[in-house]
Amino acid sequence: MRVEAVAAASTAAVAFRATSPISPLLLLPFTGRRKLCFIRVRTPSRTLIRENSRIHRGNPSATVRVSSSNQLATTTEDESPSSSPSVSVDSGADVVRKFYDGINRRDLVSVEYLIAENCVYEDLVFPRPFVGRQAILGFFNKFIDSISKDLQFVIDDISNMDSSAVGVTWHLEWQGRPFPFSKGCSFYRLEILDGKRQIIYGRDSVEPSIKPGETALVAIRGVTWLLQQFPQLANQLK
Repeated sequence: MRVEAVAAASTAAVAFRATSPISPLLLLPFTGRRKLCFIRVRTPSRTLIRENSRIHRGNPSATVRVSSSNQLATTTEDESPSSSPSVSVDSGADVVRKFYDGINRRDLVSVEYLIAENCVYEDLVFPRPFVGRQAILGFFNKFIDSISKDLQFVIDDISNMDSSAVGVTWHLEWQGRPFPFSKGCSFYRLEILDGKRQIIYGRDSVEPSIKPGETALVAIRGVTWLLQQFPQLANQLK
């Protein structure tokens, strides 16, 4: 049956060549997995027209290639299963950059969905952490209302090897000039929630305006001595 089909196609090719207004034109029959298919090859200009792209049912991506001699035509098919395009998710470092950029622009709407609903944020200047997206946004709303737009966060360095944990060092600048006592470092933990990478935990440690120097070491030594002498005091630590 297949030989008869090819023979019939060859006869049709001769008839087509005799009657076609486009000359010279070569009509080549070839069979796919499901259906006989014809291609037309214009030999002088090395162009071709695919008459039927349904070489294999369910795979319209089969391509036709012409040899350098312009006399043979072959078909190739992409056997790989079609896959849906992957959804791009921002890296952890990109999310953190967008977070600081939104604060600098005073655009809390853009910041809102960078923060997870149950995020915990610790600013070590405050005695307690802020828990939940709305509490965190409320804090930053007060923060941007209390400072000038000329005061901007500038990222000095940021880690990008792990999108689930990001460290960043930063400072503040006033109209492009470093602001005093404004250096800080922050840590963020992130997770993918509802298809978006969001901050689930953050901690800020800011440069103190009062720097005790070696006095701090004396204080640490004194507290350590007290704990060694009275171990029960350790139960009071939180």
